Amino acid sequence: QVQLVESGGGLVQAGGSLRLSCAASGRIFSINAMGWYRQAPGKQRELVASITRGGSENYADSVKGRFTISRDNAKNTVYLQMNSLKPEDTAVYYCNADLFPTRHSPSYLTYWGQGTQVTVSS
Repeated sequence: QVQLVESGGGLVQAGGSLRLSCAASGRIFSINAMGWYRQAPGKQRELVASITRGGSENYADSVKGRFTISRDNAKNTVYLQMNSLKPEDTAVYYCNADLFPTRHSPSYLTYWGQGTQVTVSS
């Protein structure tokens, strides 16, 4: 089994910062892309940022210049540094990972964390 466990969410004032972490554990041979998504009440889940195993980053336009995604391949962990937070960043943040459980897996599988709440007050 594979688990993704997020941490670091919370309540912060507008302009503040938070750092989210997501650690993958269990039966993992290798991890391809990892990413962060968010879902606000009444809205669809949307991509916030993603990062390949080699470190190539991709960001939603709404967070460019404010958020930074990074990963530690040795720890199977992805991070999201969120600066200059705005009330519209309020959402449940989910991490995901495309990974191969074993060396014999024919293709990668996508796993999700349980989500962590981020609330930004004005």
